[in-house]
Amino acid sequence: MKKAVFALLTAATFAAGSVAMAPQAEARGGGAVAAGLLGGLAAGAIIGGAIASTPPAYAVPAPVYAAPPPAYMDGPPCQMVRERFWDGYGWRFRRVQVCD
Repeated sequence: MKKAVFALLTAATFAAGSVAMAPQAEARGGGAVAAGLLGGLAAGAIIGGAIASTPPAYAVPAPVYAAPPPAYMDGPPCQMVRERFWDGYGWRFRRVQVCD
C-alpha cells in the first residue's frame, strides 16, 4: 500500500511540475506535445519499474529440506513392574523396568 501511495505522489509531483513549468502551448510545430508525451512515458516507465521490481508482500518463502526421521527400530519389549524388596527394616515396593 505504501508503494502505491508513493507512486501516486511521485506521478502527481511530475504532473504538477510539468504543468507549472510548461510554456504556452502553440500549434506551430507540435514539438511541445511530443516532449510532453515523451516525458510522461518516461515517468511512467520509471514508476512502473520501481513498483514491479519489488517482491509482493504475500511471497511464500522457499521450501526448506528436512531430513526424514530415523527408521523405527523395535527394541525389546519392556514394561514397568512393581517389585517388592526388603530394605532392612521392612518390605517396600518399587517400580523397575523389565525387558524380555
